[in-house]
Amino acid sequence: MCFDTINTLNRYWISHFMLYIGCPQWSSAHWKGRFFTRDCQPKHMLSQYSQIFNSVEGNTSFYADPSPETILKWQNSVPSHFQFTFKIPRRFSHDMALRNCQSDLLEWLKLFEPLFENIGQIMLQLPKSCSPDYLDTIRDFSRLLPHNLPIGIEVRHLGFFDKADNETKFNQFLIAQNHNRIMMDTRPLFSEPPLTEAIIDAQKKKPKVPLHVISTAQAPIIRYVGCSDLQANKQLYRPWLNKIRHWLDEGKTPYLFFHTADNYDAPLLAKQFIADLAHPAATLGEFPADLEPSQTNLF
Repeated sequence: MCFDTINTLNRYWISHFMLYIGCPQWSSAHWKGRFFTRDCQPKHMLSQYSQIFNSVEGNTSFYADPSPETILKWQNSVPSHFQFTFKIPRRFSHDMALRNCQSDLLEWLKLFEPLFENIGQIMLQLPKSCSPDYLDTIRDFSRLLPHNLPIGIEVRHLGFFDKADNETKFNQFLIAQNHNRIMMDTRPLFSEPPLTEAIIDAQKKKPKVPLHVISTAQAPIIRYVGCSDLQANKQLYRPWLNKIRHWLDEGKTPYLFFHTADNYDAPLLAKQFIADLAHPAATLGEFPADLEPSQTNLF
């Protein structure tokens, strides 16, 4: 990789001490009239989403590269403080097993260059087949990325959760390289019986891995997959409230993303959590749907 290019990229990433909050998507037809305005078109959903949240999981980049024109549309749709957390494409993390991708990775970084000032972190999600035997490969791949680019790494192989040598070596690598360990809390999802198609599908797709809470760098990432009963989540996420407050008081910059089985109520779950957190660094904007006149007021 060209070192001049890397140095150019490095200057974009600056730490901001606050809490970044979001959902795993910014576009959903189910959110029209509930969180977005009734007539919100897909092309305007990111803009309305960014009025509520200050970050989002950019899952779209995991499956396909957007066009340069789409990148510019995204840039023009969000305020300057908004932070994307795009996923590294699966062709690197899965299909190519992190190998032989140096030139392709550089092209991917160049594609996203217009958005660099709005990228808080890059997320490397590794498949279940990626065991601790691949730690050297993970380390080599991370060296291909710009040095100051904040990276979150999510592992799903149970060997990384053994509370022994494998996990210790992985955490030591993350700490040494200033990479964030992504913590996926799926306990709420698996706490409820699979009584709906959405829950059945989510329980099939989401990893059922242990939760080991650790901040290996400045910006820990939590992906919280809530249960369908919003009130029941209060008891389930209660330990996170103190942990998030502690990290914020330490000057860390946590990223917290809220999922539900079908993400229908994900924004409501986020709003409920932030209200319970009651910390000055954690705020959400109003739902645009709540700001538009009600139907009865139109007549």
